[in-house]
Amino acid sequence: MKTNMKIDEIREIGLDALRKSLGPDGMIRFLQQFYSGSGNYTKDRNTWLNSADINSIYDELKK
Repeated sequence: MKTNMKIDEIREIGLDALRKSLGPDGMIRFLQQFYSGSGNYTKDRNTWLNSADINSIYDELKK
């Protein structure tokens, strides 16, 4: 193994090793453990909930 690999090479070899060991589905499930998303969920949630009232929720459900 080369010791001076670029990050793209490391990523490619690592993903290939995961795919070979776990299969495509297992590789995806493994990688999903490390994605925490982005943004501020609490702030966004408050924005969504503060703008919703029972009538707007009902209208959306009818659609």
